[in-house]
Amino acid sequence: MYIGIAGNIGSGKSAMAELLCCEFGFRTFDSGDVANPYLSNFYADMQRWALNLQVYFLTKRFKSIQRAMWSDDTVVQDRTIYEDAYIFVENLLTMGLISRVDYNTYRELFEIMVSFIKPPELLIYLKASVPTLVSHIRQRGLPYENAIGHEYLHMLNKKYDDWVGGYSGNILTIDIDNTDFVNNAGDRMKAINAIRSQLPEPLLSQVDAWKAGRK
Repeated sequence: MYIGIAGNIGSGKSAMAELLCCEFGFRTFDSGDVANPYLSNFYADMQRWALNLQVYFLTKRFKSIQRAMWSDDTVVQDRTIYEDAYIFVENLLTMGLISRVDYNTYRELFEIMVSFIKPPELLIYLKASVPTLVSHIRQRGLPYENAIGHEYLHMLNKKYDDWVGGYSGNILTIDIDNTDFVNNAGDRMKAINAIRSQLPEPLLSQVDAWKAGRK
C-alpha cells in the first residue's frame, strides 16, 4: 500500500511519517528537504532559484514513488509529487516568481512523469492555520526557514484548500490546530485510530501481527 502525507510547510509531515513507521511498521520515504541543495538559496532569492528547486523536488519525488511501486511493503511518502505541481509551482506562478514559459515546461515534464505512476491509495492531509505553521517552523529552528513569510504560507494554504477540495482519491484530513499528535498522548491515539479506520483489514492484521512480534 502506498500512503502519501500532504500538508503545508511546518504542518508535521515528517512527524506523521515517523508515527506511521513506529506505530504501524510502515516504511517511510522522506521529502528530500534536508538534502535539497537549493533550499537555502531559494528562501534567500526565490525568483532566481524557484525552477531549480522544483525540478529537484520533482525528480526526487518521482524516484521515491517508483521505489514505493516496486516495494512489497506499505510505504509512506512525506509530501507527494502532486503538491509540488498543483500547490508550490502554481503558487510560484501566481507570485510571479517563475515565468509562464518555465511553468509550462515544468507542467509538461510533470504530466509525463505522473503518467507512469499511481496516486496514493490513502492521502493523509495535515491541515493547519498559519499561526500553527509558524509556531512549528520556529520550534524546529532551521536557519534557511527564517525567511518564510506569513503571506507565503497563507497563499500556500489557499492552494491546498483548492487542491484538497477537488481531490477525488481516498483522503483523511487531520486538523493540526486541534490535534497535537506529537506531544499529546490522547491526540496521538485519536490520530492513530483515524488512520486505522482507513486501512484495509488484511493490512491491519499484518500490523497487529507485527506489533505482537515486538512484545
